[in-house]
Amino acid sequence: MAIISREQIVEGLVDILGSEQVVTDEQVLKESSLDRYRKYEQVCEVYTQPIPAAVVYVKSAEEVSEVLQFANDNEINVVPRTGQSAIEGGLETALKDSVVIDGSTMNKVIKVDEYNMQVTCQCGVPLQKLDDMLRERGYTTGHSPQSKPLAQMGGLVATRSIGQFSTLYGGIEDMIVGLEAVFPNGKICRIKNVPRRAAGPDIRHIICGNEGALCYITEVTLKLFKWQPENNRYIGYMLDDEYMKLGFDCLREVMVAGYKPSFARLYDAADAQQHFSAWLPEGKAILIWMAEGPANITPAIEAGIKEMMSKHPELEEVDPKLIEKWYGGLNWGPEQIAEEKEEIKATQNIGITTEVSGSWDNIYDIYKTACDRIMEEVPDMTLMGGHSSHSYINGTNMYFVYYYNIVDCAPEEEINKYHDRINQIICEQVIKYGGSIVHHHGLGKARAKYVTQEYGSSYYMLKTLKQAFDPNGIMNMGTLIPLRK
Repeated sequence: MAIISREQIVEGLVDILGSEQVVTDEQVLKESSLDRYRKYEQVCEVYTQPIPAAVVYVKSAEEVSEVLQFANDNEINVVPRTGQSAIEGGLETALKDSVVIDGSTMNKVIKVDEYNMQVTCQCGVPLQKLDDMLRERGYTTGHSPQSKPLAQMGGLVATRSIGQFSTLYGGIEDMIVGLEAVFPNGKICRIKNVPRRAAGPDIRHIICGNEGALCYITEVTLKLFKWQPENNRYIGYMLDDEYMKLGFDCLREVMVAGYKPSFARLYDAADAQQHFSAWLPEGKAILIWMAEGPANITPAIEAGIKEMMSKHPELEEVDPKLIEKWYGGLNWGPEQIAEEKEEIKATQNIGITTEVSGSWDNIYDIYKTACDRIMEEVPDMTLMGGHSSHSYINGTNMYFVYYYNIVDCAPEEEINKYHDRINQIICEQVIKYGGSIVHHHGLGKARAKYVTQEYGSSYYMLKTLKQAFDPNGIMNMGTLIPLRK
């Protein structure tokens, strides 16, 4: 809790940044108190979280440093943000008179280094803008989350995000070369751009995934890859939904064999109907892959996958052009979000996702038991399913997708009756079987309550990092580590 008044907070920020960079408009403050985890509250314009004192727009690492020093001296909770695509409560202002520090105006691409195959940009650079510019030059970051039209670089790194082509390119943590970040005491730290080093722990990972709870990311350097879409190959098979376990095994076969498709996905029948209903029969699950890269590699990946899948008579190959068409509409931007809001208002039916991960020997049990429990224990469900979309040699993720009708429920009660309850069941089943309760959206504040079960004995390390870098507790409190009641 801040030790100075709300008015004094605003005055201090204006002294640092000038009035044009400090926003106190009531509606802006209300909208800045939450993110899309409280989707129904957003739609209904009901704000249950403490309203921040101000939203400030910073233009440099030096300005971030001054704001953080002011906040640190006065014990003011700050919430870092850039693209505002968060969906796990990480942008909620959990404490009274918080300050939201928005880096979206730090939007310069500093350097495209084609020789060293890396690009350096400020935290507020939109990923879509960056990748469009790079593709005109024949390159890509390889990072393409569904939020690509909305997301900006600082938030992507802060949440340890992942893109739809991760099976080839990896997660954001695999793409990062160097970083710049500002800590609560105002210290600006730069991690230099080198391909690899063994000079102690990899300190990039203190910053990557910190969710604004340790520091504020101001600059990012990512690897570049050649972009060669003309060589893409698409592969798809449908199978009866009862063979979902076989579907996971098929993903495993491809990964263990050493192939690197850019995406590898398994949709159960419920989720598949949302994407492929124009041609996929009801009751059918679907397996899909895309091979991406040089012209002499993608045909080999395609041939290898097809050879392995030919050994499973339960699979029925589908026309690759159908998969290619689906591939063209993966991302969500402002238009889709606006349309979704209107649909929720009209139907009182809401769709949400929760992503987790597991090893090959437990992912099916996580998927099946969580789906079964939710359908048994949560009222008003209209769809419960999901897909696997990010695979590794030792396991895969599960992206639960669920819809429910909001019945006899005020907007401020929906989170407890439905969303939190579903998240709780999923987390309980994941912990029971030994997976991770979050794969790429971040813990935020929604899943922070399970952090000690997630970390086990290693929670000591996370807690010590928080205490060391943020001893006054001003950085996005309630995220990563839950607030004490």
